[in-house]
Amino acid sequence: MTAPDQPRLDTPIKSVGVVLRAESSEVASVVERLSEICAARGVSVEVEARNEDGSGDPLASSPQWSRDKVDLVVSLGGDGTLLRAARSVIGTQIPVLGVNLGRLGFLTAVPASDLEAGLERVLDGEAVLDYRFVLRTTIPESAEISESTFFALNDVVVHTSGAARVTALAVHLGRAGNWEEVGSFTADGVIIATPTGSTAYSMSAGGPIIVPEVEGIVITPICPHSLAVRPLVVPAHQEIRVRPVDAQAEHQLTVDGQVVRVLDPGESVVVARERAPVPLVRLGDQTFLGTLRRKLNWAPKPPERT
Repeated sequence: MTAPDQPRLDTPIKSVGVVLRAESSEVASVVERLSEICAARGVSVEVEARNEDGSGDPLASSPQWSRDKVDLVVSLGGDGTLLRAARSVIGTQIPVLGVNLGRLGFLTAVPASDLEAGLERVLDGEAVLDYRFVLRTTIPESAEISESTFFALNDVVVHTSGAARVTALAVHLGRAGNWEEVGSFTADGVIIATPTGSTAYSMSAGGPIIVPEVEGIVITPICPHSLAVRPLVVPAHQEIRVRPVDAQAEHQLTVDGQVVRVLDPGESVVVARERAPVPLVRLGDQTFLGTLRRKLNWAPKPPERT
């Protein structure tokens, strides 16, 4: 599904930032191939700053890249690497191109085997931009302001810590000082997902698939202890508050499956749509529904009768 006014990535690209999955055995050769392509086109390449253990910073509460630094960020890895790359450009409008070195690569646009052809098309201005909205998550009761704001392209999960056990959670919609209770339920936790993240953990927990153009957020209870509790899609302009009913129970916040923050007793989580979206790069002949059929085997045709 492609909107008729789909914006194209036609801005000249003079510099590329690279976010990579260090654990991949082929990443070094892929970086070399990417560097050769860029060098031939007069495009500079800068690889992300790494921690002492070789990993990239998964938090990226503030963007690692800036417009005066790079024109495009290329993610080398799977969907997890692309999620980290997306968080590293929050608020900058720098487009992100995913090159798949993993297995599924649902969010990535180019398989590693097609790197040369795919990157050439992007540099030639043949790619389009999908603007995906991001969730901003805050912990209002936290005194550590810099450590209580997180961003998610896929999802935010509030769940119990330690041993697997159910917990009681209360969910509200609205704004601070004007919350309306959605309800309380006992479950393993709750997932709050964007349309982008609707095909990830939320889908596995029974949530609906949401086409990226839909302005909605899905609230998916994880294994609720009631047949009456089902996933709920709410308008994207609504803020969502999740509050543990038992203030003494141990809970944690997990963002995009990568960032973990233990919740202190009495802390709640507020999730809202971030103002600036993240532009993901895809080639013009790729569509969300086509990817859904190809990579998730969604609604395959039944075999013909003989």
